[in-house]
Amino acid sequence: MENMDQYLEALIFASEQSIRVEELQYCLQSVFNEDFSAETINTSINAIKEKYADSRFAIELIKTGNGYQFLTKKDYHLAINQLQLQRSKKKLSQAAIETMAIIAYRQPITKVEIEQIRGVNCDYTVQKLLEKELISIAGKSDSVGKPILYGTSPLFMDYFGINDIKELPQIKELIADSDSIGEQTE
Repeated sequence: MENMDQYLEALIFASEQSIRVEELQYCLQSVFNEDFSAETINTSINAIKEKYADSRFAIELIKTGNGYQFLTKKDYHLAINQLQLQRSKKKLSQAAIETMAIIAYRQPITKVEIEQIRGVNCDYTVQKLLEKELISIAGKSDSVGKPILYGTSPLFMDYFGINDIKELPQIKELIADSDSIGEQTE
């Protein structure tokens, strides 16, 4: 197989943890319906390691535990550390996630409507979501007092990895059949 290295690179890159040679064998055998020896895979892995040892690449292939994983080279750890610190500040609390879900599914929505659904005051949470630019002001309601309407922002799409609000799971998809009591009839 002439492009085995690329398939192995893709599998190692896509794996969240280190991936063992046996797992790589299984994946390749399942896709191509042919046997791949551990020796053949190890030869390709060594070629990939050699390729990424070049200083032009910021990542390298490392053997960790019983498997392989792409990691950044030590030279870049300070920059990666800064990224991790910045991203850790962007983590959302449970209250923020609940509020975001309500806004995403019901937008445009007022703070009072959010509080009615959640059952608690959400001034702080809405303020934090505005600061993180995950929500934005979508205008003012025509109801009494002209309360502010909130909706999701373009950064919301990026944060959750979607291109359109329609890509959010439908509520009926989230409700499991096991949540019902008694027998169901059609």
